Amino acid sequence: MRRLGVLAAAVLLLLPAIARGAQTSVPPRYGLGGNFGYAYNPEGVKFVQINGFALFDYGAVWHQRAPEALRFKVEGNVGVTTAPKTRAIVSADMLALYFLDFLRSEQFRPYVEAGIGLIYTDFQVKGQGLRINFNPQAGIGTEINLGEGKPWFAALRLHHFSNGNLYKDNRGVNSVLIQVGRFF
Repeated sequence: MRRLGVLAAAVLLLLPAIARGAQTSVPPRYGLGGNFGYAYNPEGVKFVQINGFALFDYGAVWHQRAPEALRFKVEGNVGVTTAPKTRAIVSADMLALYFLDFLRSEQFRPYVEAGIGLIYTDFQVKGQGLRINFNPQAGIGTEINLGEGKPWFAALRLHHFSNGNLYKDNRGVNSVLIQVGRFF
């Protein structure tokens, strides 16, 4: 449990540090939401998480020219598995997010995103090897403008974690993750 606290503190410290360095014409945006995941390989692992993120102009963070529609997303997730047992699950991720503005409408602004992070799971499936693993993921989503206030968002991701053969046992977990929330 002590490791869990250290990882959560690192995630909370990471977001403001990146925000201070990202001065751009596209202002940073922040959001909060929920993740709902189901592992399809191996089957049976289900999880829920609270998700907080910051979205920055990609070129400003990486100090290079980038398409106007490209963003850099940093997120932290804290939650639990709901099956087969209740156990902690915490992750910190960074993703490239690209808005598909040619599909944009008044209500929807679709995007694709992909990236990697680190994930801590207080459980292990048979052959997993480590509790701290790499967490590559990719997905599609959309911002949803309902007319009043800040937009909502919804996304669907393919979510994987494994140790990348850093340990002899490297059974990965593959899941589908649904993410829903709102900008603030």
